[in-house]
Amino acid sequence: MDIYIDCEWNSFGGELISMALVADNGKEFYEVLNCENPVEWVAENVMPILNKSPISAEKFKLKLGKFLMQFESVNIIADWPEDIEKFCNALITGAGTCLNTPPLSMNIIRINAKSELPHNALEDARGIRKAIQSI
Repeated sequence: MDIYIDCEWNSFGGELISMALVADNGKEFYEVLNCENPVEWVAENVMPILNKSPISAEKFKLKLGKFLMQFESVNIIADWPEDIEKFCNALITGAGTCLNTPPLSMNIIRINAKSELPHNALEDARGIRKAIQSI
């Protein structure tokens, strides 16, 4: 199953704030993590449009694992490498442990996707899906 990803994070290399996964079949995952000290740009452009309350990292990982396990295999498609990095980091649950997932592959396709609400991970992932499906 092709699944399109977008994430928001607190500045370059910063902590994950939100992640959205939008599957070809229309199923969606969107969760938000707490960001206590957002940089000014993130505070002004990302935080006001998250449109969801944050959950704990533990709950985030449980929900992510449950979402992924509904598919026989998953091909994560991102338009930016750091989205893949944030996804892979979210799979790690501790020293030497990670989420159980179906077989995973990942691709980065550099495109300029339009979003209904730029810097909202869910809307951006929907835009990536739409743009890539129209190629």
